[in-house]
Amino acid sequence: MPIYEFLCEACNRIYSFHSFKVATEKVPTCPKCGATDLHRVPSRFGVAASAKQPAGGGDDGAGLDDPRVEREMMRFAAELENMDENDPRAMAAAVRRMTEIAGEPVTPAMEEMIHRLEAGEDPEQVEEDLGDALEEEMGDDGGGGFGGAPPTRDDGIYPM
Repeated sequence: MPIYEFLCEACNRIYSFHSFKVATEKVPTCPKCGATDLHRVPSRFGVAASAKQPAGGGDDGAGLDDPRVEREMMRFAAELENMDENDPRAMAAAVRRMTEIAGEPVTPAMEEMIHRLEAGEDPEQVEEDLGDALEEEMGDDGGGGFGGAPPTRDDGIYPM
């Protein structure tokens, strides 16, 4: 089941939403304040890909609209349903696969995260160690460029 993260600028908080399908175009409502202008941000571990064109494509983000990419994303979503969420190696393989499908670049901190997960390290410890570096590498596209204090993260998972 895909999980997408959205920033509510009004709350300055990032919320996680689950979906039963790959729904890259849907924007949920903020569960706290009801705002409807949430902005999708990359997941800390990149499980939910941002809407970027696959490598070699244009620059308008239309790549995920390609039926071939959509089919791959649907296959991948089905594979994720059977993934052992407690297996860091499976998590690393999922991140690698997602970046391939979406044409996402693998940043240095993401590469370190993947290597550590492949080595079997605890995902929560890896997130604690690398979370800030991963968010910093996301730059303005990752929701960090809104000014003021960085957004906080809500621990809940809400329906899309």
